[in-house]
Amino acid sequence: MKNFIVIILILFLSISCKKELVKEPAKLIEKGKMIDIMYDLSLLEAMRYQKPLSLDSIDTDATKFILKKYKVDSLQFAQNNMYYASDYETYKDMFDEVNKRIAVNQRAADSLAKIDEKKAAKANKNKIKEIKPDSLDPAKKTAPRINIDSIKKIRMQQSRKPVN
Repeated sequence: MKNFIVIILILFLSISCKKELVKEPAKLIEKGKMIDIMYDLSLLEAMRYQKPLSLDSIDTDATKFILKKYKVDSLQFAQNNMYYASDYETYKDMFDEVNKRIAVNQRAADSLAKIDEKKAAKANKNKIKEIKPDSLDPAKKTAPRINIDSIKKIRMQQSRKPVN
């Protein structure tokens, strides 16, 4: 009898696990398109976090703009997001793809930033070269040449002045 109950429980659990938790939406967004939407939304969230004032200047909601870009309404996106999230492995793979794209773009942005820094450093170096190098180094500054005759002249003028 115990074996019979164990077998029934195993069958019941195996059948119940195969049942879909969330039904497929009527307008299913392709996996690739969903990854694109998630990537754009991730960039948008990063912008909101890094520079919140940059998005305040935009009159429209940026999330609505992205959904409009992909011709998806917010309800359709929410249903599809819930559908894909119900399958953990698929959803994890989608986020891994988004992370790969972000990493590639991060490397590209970093290399562009380094190029800009090198250009700025080179421009500053050229500006420094335009200024006379002798005027920057206090050790190389020379005292103005004083003619000894001019010193004698000044002393003589001072000695000739009447004392009051």
